Amino acid sequence: MVPESARITIDGHAPRTAKPLSILLHKPRGCVTTRSDPEGRKTVYDLLGDVPSPVVPVGRLDLATSGLLLLTNDTQFGNWLTDPASGVPRVYLVTVSGRVTHDTARLLVDGITVGRTRLAASDVTVRKASGRESHLVVTLLEGKNREVRRLLEAVDHRVTRLRRVQFGGIELGQLAPGTWRELSEDELRAAFPGYYAAPSRRAPMPK
Repeated sequence: MVPESARITIDGHAPRTAKPLSILLHKPRGCVTTRSDPEGRKTVYDLLGDVPSPVVPVGRLDLATSGLLLLTNDTQFGNWLTDPASGVPRVYLVTVSGRVTHDTARLLVDGITVGRTRLAASDVTVRKASGRESHLVVTLLEGKNREVRRLLEAVDHRVTRLRRVQFGGIELGQLAPGTWRELSEDELRAAFPGYYAAPSRRAPMPK
């Protein structure tokens, strides 16, 4: 059996499938990326309101991190986005305590072993640095747990503010915190060409 061409029927009829839906949410700080929270904190689902189809987050942003969060009802798409082999870039604006030097930025790109995990940024740009704090643009190619924070803590810089502003070709733009918008198929095709270039997605599924 070829999974991509297999057909499933119930009493001779194909089951109805939900229309693919992907949305961009501007997650505010203090909001958790779960469906419910035992501590009663606001969740991203409290912000979704009348989303027309159940969606799940593509990865997570921790409680203190704000910014771009993608949610989708397309599990195949979501799995591709989070697969490290896909190499989809995530871009963060980061404020840290202390002065980050260009040598430190290069070290973060070369990689650091934290515990048993190898962490590395794809790119680090120092936008502004002083003795009190530094402002960075950090790009990652995979979504390891708290990777930005762990990288910078490993070089003795505490993250005081963290916001994701880009995921692949999707940018947060001027979307207000706590609000969301649906992403069009044209946007998604332009933002993630590696996914849509796959043969199984270039043409309609066989009937």
